[in-house]
Amino acid sequence: MKVLLDTSAYVGFKRGIEEVVDIITSAESVLFSPVVLGELMFGFRNGNRFKKNMDDLNNFLQHEVVDIIQIEKITSDRYSRIALYLKCQGTPIPSNDIWITAQTMEHGSELITSDRHFENIAGLIYTIV
Repeated sequence: MKVLLDTSAYVGFKRGIEEVVDIITSAESVLFSPVVLGELMFGFRNGNRFKKNMDDLNNFLQHEVVDIIQIEKITSDRYSRIALYLKCQGTPIPSNDIWITAQTMEHGSELITSDRHFENIAGLIYTIV
């Protein structure tokens, strides 16, 4: 199974939430978006354990099944289509989550998240944890 982690999934993993840990440890491939990295780093900088949190994140990212993916032109195209769809449906979600969705779909992976607003996106494969 190939999964892409939302910020909430990484936080759940670090907190030891069993369902999240099981999904991540059984995945063949764990994808990480630069958008998620930015959200995490913002949270770390806004807290009081920046160095420890960054060390933990860097250790996680070095695991052999973890890959940081890039934002490509196709990602941008998917982003624009998803954003327009959500606007027309009257169900907008945060822009960062649209980028994360675009990358999940582009890479044919399953999004792991605790955010229910992803339910508004047709065609997205996701697991709410």
